[in-house]
Amino acid sequence: MTHSADTQVKADLARLLPLVEPRLGARLPQNETVAKAMAYSLEAGGKRVRPVLCMLTAEALGQHPERALSCALALEYIHTYSLIHDDLPAMDNDDLRRGKPTCHVVFGEGQAILAGDGLLTEAFQLLAEDASLSPQTRVEAIAALAEAAGWRGMVGGQSLDLEGEILTQSGQSYDLPHLQRIHRLKTGALLRASLELGGIACEADATQREALRRGGAALGMAFQIQDDILDATSTTEAMGKRVGKDQDHGKITYPRLMGLDGARRALAEVTQQAIEALSPLPHPGSLIAWAHYLAERTA
Repeated sequence: MTHSADTQVKADLARLLPLVEPRLGARLPQNETVAKAMAYSLEAGGKRVRPVLCMLTAEALGQHPERALSCALALEYIHTYSLIHDDLPAMDNDDLRRGKPTCHVVFGEGQAILAGDGLLTEAFQLLAEDASLSPQTRVEAIAALAEAAGWRGMVGGQSLDLEGEILTQSGQSYDLPHLQRIHRLKTGALLRASLELGGIACEADATQREALRRGGAALGMAFQIQDDILDATSTTEAMGKRVGKDQDHGKITYPRLMGLDGARRALAEVTQQAIEALSPLPHPGSLIAWAHYLAERTA
């Protein structure tokens, strides 16, 4: 990562995380078990990539980041719900997330399922109640988030991923286009929506929204390719979650299909696609710095 990109990312986090962190658990009651489970996972830390990208999109369009704050919070609720459910024994069966025991380890499987359900639904209530956005904007934001989170996006990608595990465990395999579809849906859709929702909140024009959709899709693919690379090369201590699990589950990944060098070339290609898509925006500097960061992160 270039020094200027690293400096920009750190500056963006210093400015924007104080807007996000105090508000994440503020809507939740303090004395109910399911709310405690929701807050436990929300407040476990993490990079907050999706809410930060959403607010940076507002800035890229020349508007204040708080214009997109409700969208940013809703994205983190959806992302956290997906992590809770991904970690369950019926899915990836992980006991470590963000360096802490996973939600179902602490609260039990039933409460973890309900905590995920609670975060999923709270995301849409948060958007529906935001009176700072026009009714039309709220409807568009809810529709975009539903597309990214549901069977057309993240849920559909997770389903394909589970089917892929069954294929490989039975001695079969799948090809690069199938893997790309899984990545585009499972991880890429919500990252794409991070930019799309920022554009919707700021009432961006059609040309800008298309640029955000294309740039966000490329960022999402870059993020997941780098995740594949890190799962093959990093350590549990560095990542804060168990590594090597893709191989343990028999999953097809970019390094497995293309080798590490091929995966890194693919990563560089989609990162460049993201930069080219986002460059015409009025103030794209931070989004471009984050494109470099997401491709070169080590955790």
